[in-house]
Order: sequence, then structure tokens, then C-alpha cells
Amino acid sequence: MTYDFGVFNNWGSLKKVAVRKPIDAFVSDAKIDAEWKDLNFHSRPDFKNALHEFEAVEKILKGTGAEVIELGSAEGLTLDSLYTHDALIVTPKGLVRPSMGKLQRRNEAAINGAQLEKLGFPIAGEISGEGKIEGGDLVWIDRHTLLAGIGYRTNLEGVRQLQAICGPDVDVMWFDMPHYKGRSDVFHLMSCLSPLDKDLAVVYLPLMAGRLIEFLESRDIKFVEVPESEFGSMGCNVLAMGPRHAMMVAGNPITEARMKAAGVRVDVIQGMDICRKGEGGPTCMTRPLVRG
Repeated sequence: MTYDFGVFNNWGSLKKVAVRKPIDAFVSDAKIDAEWKDLNFHSRPDFKNALHEFEAVEKILKGTGAEVIELGSAEGLTLDSLYTHDALIVTPKGLVRPSMGKLQRRNEAAINGAQLEKLGFPIAGEISGEGKIEGGDLVWIDRHTLLAGIGYRTNLEGVRQLQAICGPDVDVMWFDMPHYKGRSDVFHLMSCLSPLDKDLAVVYLPLMAGRLIEFLESRDIKFVEVPESEFGSMGCNVLAMGPRHAMMVAGNPITEARMKAAGVRVDVIQGMDICRKGEGGPTCMTRPLVRG
């Protein structure tokens, strides 16, 4: 079957987006107690506050007019399953199930893919063998250009397999990611690059490859720069819900002001328990499926 996934970029208006509520990812205080340290959360999430914080996220998403698809709970999911962006890749040919670099998350792709396949979303393929890839390392610039970050979560074999699935009319361009905090840290391409429009992106330049910066400049993309003081507080983890309309985590006033000065409408969320403790911001918590 065929499915209209709309436009392929990271800033078009959201039409369909998949999320998993904390009630289905965190499940209970007992599950949080059992998993948060092993999953490298900075501190223990507060279950009740996480539920409250996510209600605000869903309200904003639904306020855009997008259809919010709620993925359910399932055996084998961890707290990290709240971050739905990483566990599926959207391509013009359908969804791709990745082989995630974080071993504790390897079940998510099959579970999320199966739930969406039942709703009519086609599965185009999967990354297997030695290939590793996660959704946070991928940024669509346009229908024919996909940027990929090569680091500890995504490797060249994963990108090679994704290129084969996408076909010759998509150019998957890869860029090396820095070591930064090491193998156990959550660091993706989208940790330092978040598009806001066809000609605007939030960036943290110190951790971006020079070749990537030059490519973006060659496409006449202007930068909203995140200061060093706001990188750790997830100033760069910004979800574009439409051209120059974004969601970001509270506590990044300089980046917020710079975005607004560039003509961006900004919705700010409180994300202590759903974002900061697990290092997963608005982008990580949402899997855009269709943009217009």
C-alpha cells in the first residue's frame, strides 16, 4: 500500500505525530525505581509531575491541529520509550525500524512499528546486522536531502542500509559527531541542530562539524546560536511544529529571546521530569509522522 507522508523536512506543519505518555513509559514508581539509574537518567523522575508536565505537551501539540497518536504500553519497554523520536525513521517509502545504539532500547522499534502499522503506516524496512541508527541523528533538509550524524548511536553501516532503503532519489549525507561525554551519553545530531524553517535553525556551533556548518551555510540557512550556558539545559532541543513555530524547555531565556527576535513563535514547557532528567527534550518526545 502507499501512504502520503506529506513533505520531507524538519520544520513543516505537523499533521500527525506519535507520542507515548509517561503513564505508558514510566508506568509506576516501582518501574522508575528499577530502571532510572541503569538508563543513565541524571536523577529519579517524579511520576506524578511527569504526568502533569506531559499534559501540557499534548495540549500544545493538539493546539496546532495535528493528530496526536498515542502509542501504548508494551512488555519490554523502558522509561526511555517516552522518547519516541529515536525509535522509528520516516522515509518517503515508509517507516524504517532502526537498530538502536542503546541496547536497552532495542525492543522499541518493533513495538512502535507494529502499533503504527496497525493504523495503516507502511513499514519500508529495518536496519539490521552491524548497522546502528537512531532517529535523533537524522535531519531532513528537504525531500531529497537527509543529514546523518555518525557517532556512538549511529554508524556508517546503519547509514548505508538507510540509504539503500530510501533509494537513489535521497542523498543521505553523513557528518562525524564528537566524542563529547562519551559512549554512555545521549548525544545526537539533533542535540546541536534543530531546524526552525527552510532558512533558519537553532544550533550549538562548538559541537558541530565544520563541514556540516559549511553545508548549512551553502543552503542559506541562518543560525540562532545557543550560548554555552544553555546547551546543558537543552536550549538546542527544539521541536518545530510548523515554520517558525517551536516548542522548547523552560530555563533557556537567551535562546528563547534569540528565536523570538528571528520571528519564531515559541511555546515553552516545564520539562524537569520528562526532559532534563532523561536528556530528552520536545524533539525526543515526539515522532513526527506527517508534515504539511
